[in-house]
Amino acid sequence: MEHSKNYDKVKGFYNRKLWDLTRVRNAVVKGWITEEEFAEITGAAY
Repeated sequence: MEHSKNYDKVKGFYNRKLWDLTRVRNAVVKGWITEEEFAEITGAAY
């Protein structure tokens, strides 16, 4: 599967605990990642 342009950036921020769920959710709103990628990164449903 091909990921969005900012997927690796957002995943890195989340994995390093620099971003919480709200920040990652905002990345979906801004179009940086998809709802599916949100679930993949966080393990939580969008």
